[in-house]
Amino acid sequence: MDAFEEYLNSEDLEKRERAKLWRTSIGLQDVDNLRVSNFLIETARKHIEGEISMGEVSRLIDEHYKKKQH
Repeated sequence: MDAFEEYLNSEDLEKRERAKLWRTSIGLQDVDNLRVSNFLIETARKHIEGEISMGEVSRLIDEHYKKKQH
């Protein structure tokens, strides 16, 4: 199942491009047999939708993994 399939045929070019980039990034994790968290999928969806910037994505991911270390 492709988590971003719904966006790949979007008429919105920006959403389509962001979805392609996320799909590629997550696909690279899969190649190494790494499981992608639901947190990352949902954060990526927010970015694809334009709800958050890439800077915000980075900040959220950093915060998420800092919490997991404690």
